[in-house]
Amino acid sequence: MPQRDQEITLLRREVEMLMEERQVLLRVVGASAALIASLDSKRLPVGAVEAADVVATSINCLSEETLQDALASVHAEIEDDAAAA
Repeated sequence: MPQRDQEITLLRREVEMLMEERQVLLRVVGASAALIASLDSKRLPVGAVEAADVVATSINCLSEETLQDALASVHAEIEDDAAAA
């Protein structure tokens, strides 16, 4: 039984570590999404536009729920294009 308890403890630590890492990644994604949304691509150097496109494409691959979690983690909101018009 002590072997099983030890395995459960190790698994619990691993899950906690993964959840902490998820929170850090959510903050990075949320801040990146807010930054990308506020950029004017016409005023950026070509290299910056290409980098922003890579980030935006990666963010667009996320589920809506994950993106909302990411934005909430940095207290950011991105206006919907329809709402902004």
